[in-house]
Amino acid sequence: MAKTKSIYVCQSCGAKYHRWQGICSECNEAGTIVETLVDTAPNAGAKVAARALTGFAGSSGTGICTLSNIDLTKQPRISSGFTEFDRVLGGGIVRGAVVLIGGNPGAGKSTLLLQTVAKLSMQHKVLYVTGEESLQQVALRANRLGLQTQNVKIAAETSIDAICQMASTEKPEILIVDSIQVMHVTGIESAPGSVSQVREAAAALTQFAKRSSVSVFMVGHVTKDGTLAGPKILEHCVDCSVILEAGSDMRYRTLRCQKNRFGAVNEIGVFAMTDTGLKEVKNPSAIFLNRSENVAAGSLPMVTWEGTRPLLVELQALVDISLYSNPRRLSIGTDQNRLAMLLSVLHRHADFALGDQDVFVNIVGGVKIEDTSSDVPLCLALMSSFKNAPIDKGTIAFGEVGLTGEIRPVPFGQERILEAVKQGFVRIIVPFDNAPRTKLQNVQVIPVKRVTDLLSLV
Repeated sequence: MAKTKSIYVCQSCGAKYHRWQGICSECNEAGTIVETLVDTAPNAGAKVAARALTGFAGSSGTGICTLSNIDLTKQPRISSGFTEFDRVLGGGIVRGAVVLIGGNPGAGKSTLLLQTVAKLSMQHKVLYVTGEESLQQVALRANRLGLQTQNVKIAAETSIDAICQMASTEKPEILIVDSIQVMHVTGIESAPGSVSQVREAAAALTQFAKRSSVSVFMVGHVTKDGTLAGPKILEHCVDCSVILEAGSDMRYRTLRCQKNRFGAVNEIGVFAMTDTGLKEVKNPSAIFLNRSENVAAGSLPMVTWEGTRPLLVELQALVDISLYSNPRRLSIGTDQNRLAMLLSVLHRHADFALGDQDVFVNIVGGVKIEDTSSDVPLCLALMSSFKNAPIDKGTIAFGEVGLTGEIRPVPFGQERILEAVKQGFVRIIVPFDNAPRTKLQNVQVIPVKRVTDLLSLV
């Protein structure tokens, strides 16, 4: 019999305790520590993968070798059938890679993977394992979406043992597991979805993928704050972690990469939700720049950089007299701490005081911006709203603001300018060091060095 013992595990961060306590000392979450029975035998997940790989080609260990003698022949990637999905994955699906896809309920995770499986099944062998839905429910969705599913192999299973055995027999190139939170490993006494089960199930699937060169996609649940549920080791053991986000406009979904061992991080792909499933948006800048004819004060487009491409989005700021002793500072889509820093820089170096004003900032379309190139557009939008002076419709800006009031250059400046010109902008405000050396025809490029230079542009 397997030896088990009782420990207390935080369901939020995975911290372990010998006795129960109300608040986790690691993540400060209350009520997340539960009693869990664990197997004291060696790693159960590794046992599952080892049992499943018995007799499977390539299941033996590689042994010790010299790093310089490893074959570096580049393996061709598998196209998912979606250009935007391939971009987020770094150019396509890598053989033997493990991809974790998270998102809020109803965001479209299962729909995206079912559409991807249907496209891949035309040229590759795939296996779709569902643990949350019945086979009839999946078939009804595929029929509603009008997918070609003649070559799609599907199974309803929640045992990692059985899944690995089926994959060893079927030998697919792509394995989909929906979702990792309902899977369980033999030998772990805790319930499915617990920290122990999720950790061992992910470890078993990861080891299986690496030894058999099968690309594995795992669907993961998210917590109330939008992060992936389960232990942090779940994100560490996978090769790629992506989140499918549904913004304020429910018509569009944003697929954002948070970790990728085979491509750029923070790459995004934009999809539109229709009655026939998800449709990729080839030009996302067009949907985020849907500006009206009458431009209002406090509105300005900017060029941000997401992954490997520029993205044009509209930034809006509202400055109004505060009715309270403590003025409000609210930022949606950008870092609120960075907003507070820019307000201090404007006050100190440009004599632009907003201490008695309420300040609200929003990125149109529900996009989240982490690029520092939004500093200059944000300063201009704040000035425009405070002075009630609209900025010309053909104007766009980008650049980083330093604490001493200087305008600092940002990476990929030339690519950002070319993308702005492509979208029809004729007045581009850029950092001085990002200004192009050759003059652009019919385009006015305005280089700026300090925040005081921005005052004359509003």
